[in-house]
Formats: sequence, structure tokens, C-alpha cells
Amino acid sequence: MSNFVTPTQQQLTAVFDEAEHADSTSQAEVYASVLWHGGQLGLAYYSANDCTVYFMPDAPDAQDLRLLRKAMEELQPRCILTSAKQDRNMADFLKAAGTANKGEDGKPEIAIFPNVDFGLNISKQRVLSVNLPCIPTHLTEAERIMYLASVIPFESATMLRALGGLLKFIERRRIGVELEDPSVSVPILALRKFTLNDLVHIDQDAYYVLQIFKSEVHPSVYKLASGLKEGLSLFGVMNRCKSQWGTKLMRLWFMRPSKNLDQLNKRLDVIQFFMLARNTELVHTLQNCLKHIKNIPLILKRMTLSDTKVNDWQGLYKTVYNAVCIGDTCRALSRSVELFAKISQTFTDDLHYIASLISKVVDFEDSNTENRFTVKPNVDPAIDEKKRKLMGLSDFLTEVARNELTLLDNRIPSCCVIYIPLIGFLLTIPRLSSMVDKNDFEIEGLDFMFLSEDRLHYRSARTKELDTMLGDLHCEIRDLETAVMYQLQAKILEKSTVLYDVMEFAAQLDCLIAMAVVARENTYTRPKITSKNIVNIKDGRHPLMEMCTRTFVSNPISSGEEHGKVRVLTGPNSSGKSIYLKEVGLIVFMALIGSYVPATEADIGLIDGIYTRIQSRESVSVGLSTFIIDLNQVAAAVNNATERSLVLIDEFGKGTNSVDGLSLLAAVLRHWVQQDVKCPHIFLSTNFHSLVQLNLLPSSTLLRYLTLETIQDGEELVFFYQLKEGVSTNSHTANIAILAGMPPQVVQRGIQVSELYRRGEPIRRVDCPAKANQFQGFRALVDMFLQLDLSDPSVDLQGFLNKEVLSFAAPEL
Repeated sequence: MSNFVTPTQQQLTAVFDEAEHADSTSQAEVYASVLWHGGQLGLAYYSANDCTVYFMPDAPDAQDLRLLRKAMEELQPRCILTSAKQDRNMADFLKAAGTANKGEDGKPEIAIFPNVDFGLNISKQRVLSVNLPCIPTHLTEAERIMYLASVIPFESATMLRALGGLLKFIERRRIGVELEDPSVSVPILALRKFTLNDLVHIDQDAYYVLQIFKSEVHPSVYKLASGLKEGLSLFGVMNRCKSQWGTKLMRLWFMRPSKNLDQLNKRLDVIQFFMLARNTELVHTLQNCLKHIKNIPLILKRMTLSDTKVNDWQGLYKTVYNAVCIGDTCRALSRSVELFAKISQTFTDDLHYIASLISKVVDFEDSNTENRFTVKPNVDPAIDEKKRKLMGLSDFLTEVARNELTLLDNRIPSCCVIYIPLIGFLLTIPRLSSMVDKNDFEIEGLDFMFLSEDRLHYRSARTKELDTMLGDLHCEIRDLETAVMYQLQAKILEKSTVLYDVMEFAAQLDCLIAMAVVARENTYTRPKITSKNIVNIKDGRHPLMEMCTRTFVSNPISSGEEHGKVRVLTGPNSSGKSIYLKEVGLIVFMALIGSYVPATEADIGLIDGIYTRIQSRESVSVGLSTFIIDLNQVAAAVNNATERSLVLIDEFGKGTNSVDGLSLLAAVLRHWVQQDVKCPHIFLSTNFHSLVQLNLLPSSTLLRYLTLETIQDGEELVFFYQLKEGVSTNSHTANIAILAGMPPQVVQRGIQVSELYRRGEPIRRVDCPAKANQFQGFRALVDMFLQLDLSDPSVDLQGFLNKEVLSFAAPEL
């Protein structure tokens, strides 16, 4: 009899449900390619589940590779591909994170390809030749490049190299098509941008046109070739950090804005504390300590290589001493602020131990004099004994020299005994006038060594005895002090964890104090970061422009919920449209790095990306190239923006035919409006008044029309720079041209041509006579020619042509 029992339908359903659940929770097939070069992380990965290649634009990552670790935690890749040529930090990370056993031990496989497979040019070719179903097959090569440029940021060189290596890897492994014919390629259905969950995507153009960063040539003549300095930029204004590490961290925060609500509020709590008037003196105290925090990772690295300099010991001691002061100060502050609590817990007795150890062992005064590590007295008895011998050596050698002089020839007036490190003790005598040749230097009982500055140096029986008795004191002392230095380094490296914590938390404190100082000086306000999808700002100001003008007109900013999400801004040139768009972007950006903002009130939701197409005065161009840039940047926003993205567009379509530009602009806006709740926050300025006049946009609660207030005072146009609802019906081109310095007669002619064009009347040239006058002249010239008797030899035909015909045609020429 068999013991087999037929399963019931309920049992089968349970089994299938369990199998389905196990399949849904299984690890996704993700193959990641990573490169880290010059502090920039490039990452791309292929998901076999949806046959999509994802890429992350270049992002700064410090030597601890924290961003890479976070990315790997999110992706959980089955395989990590990288180059054989890599930094030591990257090698250590891969060694700890993966395995070479194809994931058999639960860790991702580490695949190493030659560095040539990640070459920039070859990677570009692989990307441009990838077979994507979404790309129309009829496109030319140039059109294909233009299409891909709207999807992939080709300026991210490290990412592009990682992507090129990934494309070769998946074709070599034939992922998903292992059993297919070799002619079947690995399916890639789409290329998509990847952003870590807590990070905000900022396109590179935004950093430039919003002046978040701005590099300028250094004014020093010694740095004109390669030196750069930060110009007028948001980073330049906000960077009041006192330490080098604080400046690096602030730049990192600017490059990696966060949408982690808890993290942003913790930063704002610290800024709010230091904004209080009663804490002004505390800010000065902490900043005085922070300016002495040195580059500890570099010092510790030199310690591991036994290449520590005197300056490193001084820098380490100053850092530890001031870190102790910072820790003691923070222990007296409110523990409700998390950063103060962490500093109080982290800056432990280990710092006191390191500071005490360095102060007891290192003799900084002698170290600076000797330009090497020296040890204080009462640290090592052997060193103290040898130093006592060395200090008493001068008097002792003087007595030895007197005894040696009695043994020398009476012609030698004097002698002395000296000590030279690495050579030993020598007897020196002055060179006599009779000592001409080398043979004259020979003295019985002495061994000649060398001649220097008219003094002869010899070894005697007594100096040889001194070498044996006293030895090379300098070298012995140095060797003993070096051994003490190694022991001190070992003790400090054992406590290196607390030093790295000091760098991390001191840098955070430095950044937040710097932000608080700027916020207090410029009357910034704490934003309310919310999970709601809104941007609601009262009396917003441009943080850079308000520093360049005597008065600045603040304006409200609102988007989302009942306010609508699409703002169409019209108005004449120079009325402040571009400044307003940049103001929106900068205020939102400042909130996403955890800073106070230039406004009286600000409720800002968690934005996941900022996309811009704003003209910069330094890069204005006309023609097809400008329109291609327009299309690429706006296409990136259309393809990637979500309902929580901020899109800023200025003068879209300016570089092409007005009808084409207007049509595309209307199509893009209609596309976003039709998305309804999925529509991103859009702020757009345009001079295409027909967009409204021809009703090219649908009627929707998402749309709001705004303009900047102006008034015509006689022939003068006055700008109020005040935002109001409505549509501008006049571009005031003539007034703007006069303000720009255009000659009045040129402006007047422009007005005439514009009026004729609007009325549909013919436009006549003013630089040539009327057609009627021309016809009369032609008739008179023909009559004169017909009256000529060409058979008469006395007729001067050449003179007639020069005098009459050419003179008549001259005005035309």
C-alpha cells in the first residue's frame, strides 16, 4: 500500500500562493557597473526583470564611499562590474562587499574587466549603437545622437564609462538569452535615470544657470593658468565654514540635496539654535575651535605609512585639543538637538587620552628647531641619558683637544675635537702655509680624512677611542626617538575611530553654524518641510540678486493643491521674469539642503528633482543650436519629471521659427496639464503672447497666468517687479531697446515696420528712391542713349557710360 495522499484543492492553493510569494520576494537580477574616479562616482545597472538599463549621473563621493554603499544596499546586485584599474579605497570596498565565487556565498559576484573596456570614446560608441525599440529606425545618425542626448547626460564622463562597460558585460554574459541563437542580442527595452531614494536629482544646467556654483579665474597673476576661485554664487555666499573639511562637506550637501524629511529637520534644528541672539558668543567660541580642525584622514594615512611630519603632529594636537573643547561645550548645550547629543557621546575620553599622550611625549619646540620628531625629557631614560652626554660633550671635547695639542708639532698653533653625525669624532687643525700638496697633510700618528675651509680633519687614537666609547650619539638618539614615535603612532591609530568621528561631526557643526551665520545676517526664515506636494512661499527673495541691488521686491511663490501647478509668466524683457524663475529654484534648493530660506514664510514639499531651461547671459546664442539645447533639456524634463519635480523653463523655442517654437511649447504644456495630479510643478516664462491669445492651452484648474507689473509714464517704461495675476499684452520692445542703448532713429524705424507688418501693408525700403522716381530716371537715361549717333567717330561712348550710366547707378551700389 502506498502512503501517498492526494492533496486537496485548498492545500494546492496554499502551495501555489507560497511559491508565488517566494518568487515575488526573490532577489532581483541586477547587474551593476561602478567606477570611482577623481572623487566622482559613476554607476549604471541592468535589471533583467524589466530589461531596462538604469544610469546615475556623476555624483561626488568621498573616500569612505558612503554613496556607493548606499546604492549597493538599495540595489542588492547579483554582480558588481568594475575596472581592473581602481583606487585602494574602491578595492577594499569590493573585497568586503563581494566575492569571486559567482555569489555562491550570498555576496554579489565581483567581475573585473580591463580598464580599456571602460574607455570614454569606446563607451560613447557602445551607447550610441545600442538597439532600443523606442528609437525610430528611420532616424539618421545625427538625429539618433540628438535623441539619446535628451535621455543620457553625456557630460557625466564617469557614468558614461561605467555604462559602456556594462553594455559589454551584458552582451558577453548574454543575460536572459543564454539559450538563444548568437545573433539574438540581450534585450534592452529602455534607458532610465536612477536616483537614490533619499537624494534629489538636479540637472547640471541648473547648477550653472541658478548660480549655485560659479568658478572664475583667480585674479592672482600666479594662478591665471590653473587657479580658480568661487565667484558670486549661492555656495560662495553660504560657505562661511572655518575648516577645510567643513567646506568639503558643504559642497557635498550642495551636490546631493536630500528629500529625507527627518534629516532636513535635524539640520534646521541646529541652525535655529544658533540663530538665537543669546548664542552669538557661543558661535564665535565654536568657530574659533573649528578653524583648528585639520585634515585628520590625511594625517592618519601618513601615520600608517610612517611618513609623519612635524606639521602633522602639530595639526593633530591642535585638532584633538580643540575637539575636546567642542565636546565640553556641546555637553553644556541642550541634548534635545541630536547633533549636540552625538558630539557629547562621541567626543569621549579617548580624545583626552590622545591629547594628553601627545602633550607629554612630543617636544614641539625642539621638533620645529630640528625639523624632526623629538621627545620631551622624562619620557625615555635611555634618550635622556644620551642627550645629557650630548649636552656635556662640548666641555669634554675642549679638554680632549687641549691634551691632543700637547702631542702635536709645536708649529701647530691650535686644534679642536668635533663631532660629525655618521662620521664620528675628528681632530681638526688649521692649514699651515707650508702645507701645499696633499703629501704635506700627512702627520705622524694621525689619519688624514679631508680638507674643508682651510682646516684639516684627522682621526687620532683618542678620537677612535671616543667613537668606541660614545658612539654615534645623534643617530642613536634619533633611532630611539623614532621608536618612541612608532609606539605613539600605534597608540593613536588604535583610537582612530574617535578621530574619524571628530571629522564627521565637526564638519557638520561647521556647515550648520555657517548656514546660521548667513541666515542671521540676511534675515532668512526656517522653511516648513512637509510631505505634502506643495510649494507655498511668502515674500520670497533672490538670495544673490538682493545683494547686488539697493532694493529688492519680494514676491510670493505658490504651486500645488488649490494653487494649481502650472505657472505661465508673461511680461516685457527686463521686467524680472528670469530672476523670478531663478528665485523659485534657489529657494526650493536651499530648503532641500536643510538651510533657512530668503522669505518670511515657506511651506515646501519634498521635491524629487529640479529641471531647468533658463537662458544665461553668458551663453546666449541664436539659431538652431539654441533650439537643440532647448529640446534636449525640456525633453529630459518631459521624460523624467514626476508629480514632485520642479520644472523651470524660460523662453523655450527662442532659437527657431516662432510658429514652430510656439507649437512645441503649447504641446509640452498640454502634455503636462493632461497628466492632472501627475503634473510636476512648472514655472514658465515666455514672450509668446499668442499662447494665450489663440487659446492654445486647455482650460484647467492647474493653469495660472502671471505677469510682472509695469506702467507707461509718457515714453518711459517703469518696472515695479511685482508679481500679479494676468497676461501681458504688450512686449514693450521699443522701450526695452531704448533702455538697452539702441539709437532712437533705429527704434523709430522698428516701430514703423512692426505697425506695417501688423496691418498687413507692404514695407518699403527707406534707403533707396521710390519706384516711380527710378522709372523716370531709367527713361531719361534711355532717351539720352538713343540720341547718340554711334556711327559718328567723335562720339565718346566710354565717357557716356562713365559719366551718365555709372553716376546714375552709384546710389544703388
